[in-house]
Amino acid sequence: MRLLVTGAAGFIGSAFVRQALKQNYKIVIVDALTYAGHMENIEDILKPGEVDFVKSDIKSLDENLAIMTKFQVDAVINFAAESHVDNSISGPRAFVETNVLGTFALLEASRSYFSKLSSEAKQKFRYIQISTDEVYGSLGETGKFHEALPYQPNSPYSASKAASDHLARAWYHTYKLPTITTNCSNNYGPRQFPEKLIPVMITKCLALEPLPVYGNGGNIRDWIHVNDHSNGILLALQKGTPGETYCFGGNSERNNLQVVNSICALLDEVRPRADKKSYKDLISFVQDRAGHDWRYAIDDTKAQKELGFNRHYASFEDGLRDTVKWYLENNLWINSVKKG
Repeated sequence: MRLLVTGAAGFIGSAFVRQALKQNYKIVIVDALTYAGHMENIEDILKPGEVDFVKSDIKSLDENLAIMTKFQVDAVINFAAESHVDNSISGPRAFVETNVLGTFALLEASRSYFSKLSSEAKQKFRYIQISTDEVYGSLGETGKFHEALPYQPNSPYSASKAASDHLARAWYHTYKLPTITTNCSNNYGPRQFPEKLIPVMITKCLALEPLPVYGNGGNIRDWIHVNDHSNGILLALQKGTPGETYCFGGNSERNNLQVVNSICALLDEVRPRADKKSYKDLISFVQDRAGHDWRYAIDDTKAQKELGFNRHYASFEDGLRDTVKWYLENNLWINSVKKG
């Protein structure tokens, strides 16, 4: 199968492509190369005919359709999105334009392309919409998100992702386009753009800069390694039922302060400071984010039962150790993407 993967020069998309290549898929990467998409994430895997790259914006319906037609793709996996909550609060327009209007254009192009396929090709075709657990809102001290919950987004980012999920659902029920939506918890791992919590803290530790923690650091997230998430998406592509939603979590709830402390402890061990102090001394508490959801956690029982989903990383700490190691070994990547 040949997959069209949008946003694959970004963090999760590029990790997905690497996992898909292990299963001998052919890939067409489509990316607009905005601030969080970088050729450094994919240039080592590009190979004409097997892994092709097209610079394009998913908001262009005509370009989407032309790419699908040229490469005769068998599935579309849509990672392309604006995804940083802070940025959505300060500038929501880009989130509506990319996440809502971009998804609309990609769905419409997919519908047009799908309509011209043979009966056999239609049976095989899938459109996978990659989403987030944030569409479900915020949890209290107990409970977990699951596929049957109503959507209750609280930020411009999560609202825009909720809208795109609803569009994917509607295109299945109205037009019979075989769409599947996946919702995941917080991802971490190699090549995450240094604006999210874990890479921010790693890079600031290495620069001996203050480590800003929102509020008292008590907000809780469920962390999933990006490779485990990517393998879940592959299972949704291969075994998922059109029209369905599948949640993927890491079964690793940690509050933000625990995550920062874990990063500091790992760096104390593998890259001690010259002054012998702990990196924890750099932690500083800053004003909380507006509308900061208290807790996210995912129940992925459905994905385990219906897709056979499981996690390679049994614990967050194992995955974090590998992640810290990757950042320590890839300073050139960090400097390159920050300059870009």
